[in-house]
Amino acid sequence: MPKRRSLATIQRIPDDLWAELQPLLPPQKALGTPGRPAVPYRKVLDGILFVLRTGAQWKAVPKEFSSGSTCHKRFQEWERLGVFEKLWQKLLARYDDLRGIQWQFQSLDSVTVKAPLGGRRRVRTPRIAANPAPSATCCATAGARRLR
Repeated sequence: MPKRRSLATIQRIPDDLWAELQPLLPPQKALGTPGRPAVPYRKVLDGILFVLRTGAQWKAVPKEFSSGSTCHKRFQEWERLGVFEKLWQKLLARYDDLRGIQWQFQSLDSVTVKAPLGGRRRVRTPRIAANPAPSATCCATAGARRLR
């Protein structure tokens, strides 16, 4: 079997891919609406992908993608609306057409998935009786004297 070349990491969403993803996003704020000017969704999605790809904090999003707070706000809004699930389904179908997915060999890391039955309940660790010894981090204990 010939070795396949890996696909390049997307730094910005290409035009052909954006044309497929844009209809899955909620409507943008209309032009001329009072308030701050709307940031184009394409810029915002590029910023969200930057954070997800690099693991950077939201406040570290480069200004070319808008502000980190705008990207984070849209991320939360779109997550609540189920937008990322739609994008994931679309991108999986596109990748399957492009490379083919061998579904019988899929696996899932259980660390990122809730246990279906919730697992066993944690048992609380019983408290140990109060320790009468003075704390090593505090000098205001009864009987402490000032050294001269």
